[in-house]
Amino acid sequence: MKLASFVHQGCRSYGIVKADGVIDLRRRLGDRYGDLKALLAADALHEAQQFSGETADMDFAALNFLPVIDNPGKILCVGMNYADKRKEFGEHNPAPTLFVRFADSQTGHNAPVLKPRHSSEFDYEGELAVIIGKGGENIAREVALSHVAGYSCYMDGSARDWQHSWFTAGKNWRQTGAFGPWMTTADEIPDPHQLAIRTWLNGRMVQEDTTASMIHKVSELIEYISTFTCLTPGDVIITGSPGGVGKKRNPPLFMQAGDRIEVEIENIGHLSNVIIDAPAHTLMAAH
Repeated sequence: MKLASFVHQGCRSYGIVKADGVIDLRRRLGDRYGDLKALLAADALHEAQQFSGETADMDFAALNFLPVIDNPGKILCVGMNYADKRKEFGEHNPAPTLFVRFADSQTGHNAPVLKPRHSSEFDYEGELAVIIGKGGENIAREVALSHVAGYSCYMDGSARDWQHSWFTAGKNWRQTGAFGPWMTTADEIPDPHQLAIRTWLNGRMVQEDTTASMIHKVSELIEYISTFTCLTPGDVIITGSPGGVGKKRNPPLFMQAGDRIEVEIENIGHLSNVIIDAPAHTLMAAH
């Protein structure tokens, strides 16, 4: 089953992705579960499944995709987790390299990705995203995959000239991380380390690998992270990018306004976004 979050006619919703559109689950389950995160928190994927044979309520052109989980409690990102990427950056740290993203740094499939105005080194990174379905602390790796609700694609846009010796400032500009187009439930991905992963910039393949090349596997990452923080349903772990990033190319290859960036992961989905320049001033809505 594939599940997406979206806006339709000004209303936020979520639903089951079919070949020709989406079955609106908010319309059917909204009195109990207002969004996809609430559905996961209630361990209610089986309730959604009962509607999977129905006809789509709307086609894709009628909706705007949101990040798969648009209000996660935590977004935990893993750096330097593929062998080729480690070689590019000369990384030798044996422990997982972790950093965080904020929820407002995300955007959805087909939505603009904002190139930071203060960066001239806006880089692409195609990654596998893991969505937690069952929370917990001190989760053993032997059972860790049973805590996963599903998997998605992520484009972890990185302002390299703002990373310095730490990652936070380079990873949290507004709408720089694309998340989608949807979540494929874990029952359809028995082994998350047998998936081809590819990234294209303007139709040119710039990253190609397999998730088998991950140094720290999904189960190990869940075990490690859950030793120091309690994972909760809807939390997202972004598992690292293969080699081929723009920073280490000769000459370097960075994203510019008008570029199209795409991430595809086998059996999961194809995420596509266009880069635009971030506006000079942003007015936040009053609460």
